[in-house]
Amino acid sequence: MGSYLLIVIFVMGSCVNCGVLNYNIATFSQVVDHFNWNINLTFEQRYLYSNVYWHADGPFVVYTGNEGNVEGYWENTGFAFEIAKQLNGYILFIEHRYYGHSLPFGQKSFDHDKIGYLSIEQAIADYAVVIQHIKKKLGATENAVIALGGSYGGMLSAYLRFKYPNVVDAALAASAPIYLAAGLANNHSFWEVVTADFKAANEQCPSRVQTAFLELKKLRDSGQLVEISKKFRLCSNLVSDKQVDYLIGWIRNAFASMCMGDYPYSASFFGNLPANPVNVSANLIMQAEDALEGLVLGTGLFYNSTNNNTLSCFDPFTEYYFCSDPTGCGLGPNSLSWDYQACTEILLSSGTNNITDMFAPLPWTLDMRAEYCLKTWGIGQRPGWFATSLWGNSIQSASNIIFSNGELDPWKNGGVLESLSDTIIALLIDGAAHHLDLRSPNPKDPPAVVAAREAELFFLKKWILSARENHKII
Repeated sequence: MGSYLLIVIFVMGSCVNCGVLNYNIATFSQVVDHFNWNINLTFEQRYLYSNVYWHADGPFVVYTGNEGNVEGYWENTGFAFEIAKQLNGYILFIEHRYYGHSLPFGQKSFDHDKIGYLSIEQAIADYAVVIQHIKKKLGATENAVIALGGSYGGMLSAYLRFKYPNVVDAALAASAPIYLAAGLANNHSFWEVVTADFKAANEQCPSRVQTAFLELKKLRDSGQLVEISKKFRLCSNLVSDKQVDYLIGWIRNAFASMCMGDYPYSASFFGNLPANPVNVSANLIMQAEDALEGLVLGTGLFYNSTNNNTLSCFDPFTEYYFCSDPTGCGLGPNSLSWDYQACTEILLSSGTNNITDMFAPLPWTLDMRAEYCLKTWGIGQRPGWFATSLWGNSIQSASNIIFSNGELDPWKNGGVLESLSDTIIALLIDGAAHHLDLRSPNPKDPPAVVAAREAELFFLKKWILSARENHKII
């Protein structure tokens, strides 16, 4: 397939080295099923690349694309380019199957009889194959490979190093909750950290949010659905208690997104959020005339910002998608793929309880998940399989992986927070939200983020040098 040039401009606030970056788009004819020799179907898998920094012996810096269009990760992972610049690397961003434009069966990809080819094992096999194809095409089969990614993409980078150490020499897994996804961490920790983040912004904020939910409950219990709709500026009135639960999910989604995107400068990755959105939201909550109005304003910050402050009313049923991931699946076709993944391998059974967190009780148990997934996708559950197939928390035998987590990130307690060896390194970054270290350098970055990037470069350089000296035998 021919490639064409596309110009991307970063939208990250006043950052350094964020100007215009050129990249090429190409596709690779990928097999649909790597593990069944009797199926010969292929699909066109997209990838982005740039050789602007590459020297002949430089490593391949590979972003393991996650649950969205690959361009979004190119626009928000400026540190990958800094790694490539420092190490004379070739930049390669690969789109995840069933996301963006890499749909094996077009719009039919989400049919129940076709979506079964969506799995982590298939995705990392895709990456291994594409990497080897590009290296062979460029006559660089002995060059080292660094995999990196953030969030689910960070998980994939770690899994790629676990499963294919013959292909990948080192990995940077940022904000990668591999323990939580395998069902081996506190499944309420996400909402507890969200609550703690708002408490750090204002000591009294969580208690005011709890009061607001109590007021919401009183209105609900007395059948005042129209009054709830009016207070939340909804475009249409709620008509059932079940829709109130949906409203609560919509509220939680806003808080989750603001915490993940709690960057010290305005950014567009989680919506067009202002700098320090948790602080901004907390101030709105605390300065309102009453608690419920504060909750409305604090929630509205996210949805209004995402829609460029043009909303005259809110519509939870188009702005939020209820799915098997209680922290949110996003919107559009990509949300369907993530819903399926959160119904299969990735275990995200995290509800709220109003005891260890500030949100209204809205459970999401394993039984509820199983019922939803059977109804939605026609699939049953395989408890424990993910921890078996992708190592769970028994990762001590791996090597050359950096697991970085931000202190403000709601996902942090589901990840690797302690170094396990000289080559399984954990970095907990003070003042950082969701994979802030992967973004382009910015004058407003906390000192700990700057230091984390320096440490990450130190270890990656060390491991790549070792790979060269040992002729790829690691």
